[in-house]
Amino acid sequence: MTESKQADSRGGRASGGPGAFSRWMQHKVNARTNRRIRKGNGTFMGMDVMILHTVGSRSGEPRQSPVAWFADGEDSRLIVASGGGKRNPDWYVNLMAHPDQASIELPGQDPLPVTPHSLEGADREQAWQRIAEAQPRIAKYQSKSERQYPVVRLTPR
Repeated sequence: MTESKQADSRGGRASGGPGAFSRWMQHKVNARTNRRIRKGNGTFMGMDVMILHTVGSRSGEPRQSPVAWFADGEDSRLIVASGGGKRNPDWYVNLMAHPDQASIELPGQDPLPVTPHSLEGADREQAWQRIAEAQPRIAKYQSKSERQYPVVRLTPR
């Protein structure tokens, strides 16, 4: 078996996706972060965080992902699909596949249904500037990536 096929059979690393161990670790970290958010601790590494509820794009199973968010007006929030890799994170794919089933859970609160809008053009640029000023670390990650990170506005339904 070739090396690339071995890597592929152990979790898809040959195609640029994370390996099985990396996915397992991310699942554990996400579960721990979600518990902290539910207990009312809504910050992580200096950023506001919440739980994004989505439905798996292929499985149809409920998913809960901790994500950093940025205020956008009175009720809306902005999130960035950075994912740290060459592809969009799974939560973004799920969110766009089933936008009508999305909700957010702010620290210590019940889930709130939201409508996601992936921003483009001038709207994305304005939102990105606010995000980059609030959290320069995200702008640094973006500068090292070959893809443009999607920015999504979440508006309560």
